[in-house]
Amino acid sequence: MHRTLPLIPALLATPALAHTGAGIQGGLMSGFTHPLFGWDHVVAMVAVGLWGAFLGRPAIWLLPVVFPMVMAFGGALGVIGVPLPAVEQGIALSGVVLGLLVALAVRAPIWVAALIVGVFAIFHGHAHGTELPTAANPFAYALGFVTATGLLHLAGIAFGFLTALPWGQWAVRGAGVVVALVGAAFLTGLA
Repeated sequence: MHRTLPLIPALLATPALAHTGAGIQGGLMSGFTHPLFGWDHVVAMVAVGLWGAFLGRPAIWLLPVVFPMVMAFGGALGVIGVPLPAVEQGIALSGVVLGLLVALAVRAPIWVAALIVGVFAIFHGHAHGTELPTAANPFAYALGFVTATGLLHLAGIAFGFLTALPWGQWAVRGAGVVVALVGAAFLTGLA
């Protein structure tokens, strides 16, 4: 027992995941865990669900469908080596902008909301598309990544349902503030 105690921290440690290709093992679980352990991704994905819930139908389902579809396009651009400037800044900016849209209760027309979400999805997809060629199983990695993205969208939608309660609009708008602050921390290099 005493010999195994030093191993506990090693077993509990999580890999450092960034957009450099480091930490990718190339399988389903790698793709699934990557967005869950990257706060820049978590806040943007949750914000898409929050904003969709805040906007109501059809945005509540349309935005979380647009994001992974356009993200796949951005991923394909990354795989084939099409350069995209300021990818990390675009990802961080997605948290800032989407968070502010929720915090300020912006009610954009559906086509504008889909366009904004789609633009940011390209950055998120491109970052991971550039990693796919080195992965042992790109399809499994992409499947895991898209699945986790969808679950994060659903988490945002679930929290966004609080808007039906009298105090819920403020809770959702407060979550938008948190998302914007986390995005700003990544944008300024504080995170």
